[in-house]
Amino acid sequence: MLLCELCGQALRTEPEMRRHLLRAHLEREPRCPLCSFSAPGYDELRAHVDSAHPEPGPGPAPAGSPPQCPFCGETGASGRQVEAHVRSRHGHLLDPPAPGNSQQLYECPMCDLVCANGQILQEHVDLHLEEHRFSEVDINVGGSLSDLELAQQIQNEEDRQQGLEEARREREEFQKLQRQYGLDSSGGYKQQSLKNMEREVARGRMQPSEYHKRKADMMESLAFGVDDGKTKTSGVIEALCRYYQNEIKDVRRVWLSTGVDHFHSSLGDRGWGCGYRNFQMLLSSLLRNGMYNDCLRDITLIPCIPKIQSMIEDAWKEGFDPQGASHFSNRLHGTKAWIGACEIYSLLTSLRLKCQIIDFHKPTGPLGTHPRLFEWVLSYYSSNRESGTKVVCTPKPPIYMQHQGHSRTIVGIEERKNRTLCLLIFDPGCPSQEMQKLLKQSNDDTSLKLLRKFVGSLKDKQYQIVAVDGELSPEEKVVRCQASQVFTAARIP
Repeated sequence: MLLCELCGQALRTEPEMRRHLLRAHLEREPRCPLCSFSAPGYDELRAHVDSAHPEPGPGPAPAGSPPQCPFCGETGASGRQVEAHVRSRHGHLLDPPAPGNSQQLYECPMCDLVCANGQILQEHVDLHLEEHRFSEVDINVGGSLSDLELAQQIQNEEDRQQGLEEARREREEFQKLQRQYGLDSSGGYKQQSLKNMEREVARGRMQPSEYHKRKADMMESLAFGVDDGKTKTSGVIEALCRYYQNEIKDVRRVWLSTGVDHFHSSLGDRGWGCGYRNFQMLLSSLLRNGMYNDCLRDITLIPCIPKIQSMIEDAWKEGFDPQGASHFSNRLHGTKAWIGACEIYSLLTSLRLKCQIIDFHKPTGPLGTHPRLFEWVLSYYSSNRESGTKVVCTPKPPIYMQHQGHSRTIVGIEERKNRTLCLLIFDPGCPSQEMQKLLKQSNDDTSLKLLRKFVGSLKDKQYQIVAVDGELSPEEKVVRCQASQVFTAARIP
């Protein structure tokens, strides 16, 4: 082993010694290993060590800044104290090892110090890191501009993260609405029909032969654009008229619309098709009324749901309700998109049917009820309320009624003996087997429960109705198309 005469560092070979001398002593100003003194040359440094750091013993302390341990950074009141500290704690780094005892040396990655073991190196490097942290704090504290820039950087990063989070939430909400309203790419009536029929076969509820027959019927129906009639119930209004002719103790008078076929949702539109089914009900009544023959001369059969979607798209192409068309990206066909009062109005008006939207935008009675809605329906059906006839079969078509998440069809209204009102409603969610019970001659008062809705039964925040009352001339149709550029509805109250 070789011992550096300048700092006492033990080195194993002559090449290591040359490298040590070059890095530790030749490339920089010589520095005392026992204090912070720097010398202009090695002769001066050796003289300094001999005079300022003799062997431990009594003597005066040198003047100047507090000396510092070159290995761990600890300071002392005098050079002798630091020298004693170095020899007691780091003496193994100064004394050469015993002959024949090889020793691994550790070089500091941040300076040129070579340590005898890993623990000393770790302590030394920790000092470098701590000094670096303190220097960063001093820089930040010492300049207000750095504080301002740091605060701005933090704020910018928070704004960026917040913007990313808001964009993510908006994207998820949009996708949720797309799925909820059938505007995603999951297919429409045909795809849902096939999927649900395949599921019925897999569950053993439908035979494969029935599946193929119903698939063929559906494809034929879609090809001609007409409803297959499998969810239709006819004759209910006529049965109700006969029923009310009997002595009904609680009903003072009743007004019924013209004949209406009931259509309920099928495997192809379950969960989203109520608006289309209610249009089918309304159209089935209009086709029975001769005064609408001119408007409906091109429609002889009830269209299927995909055909109704195409008819609404045609109304948009004519210029009706551009805002609504934009909401659906001008496309309904092939989707499971819900429709509401505005789409029904646009379709009816495009057929030159005179109609209006009435918006009951807030409750008008106690406990969130809508008595003004009931009064409006009574006024619509009862052109002559003082007539002595108990059952009034009016020439009026049924009324389309929309509320949040669902739509139904109003086919009449009762005036009870206690002067309260009760709507008679066809619901697309009611299956055919339930509606057909109303056709039986043995009807009793309980069978009407699925149709009757009293004031306390309608408590949604908002209702919209679409009522047909006549036909439009071609010129009137153009005017209404232009008016639909900014869609408005009559509001009650």
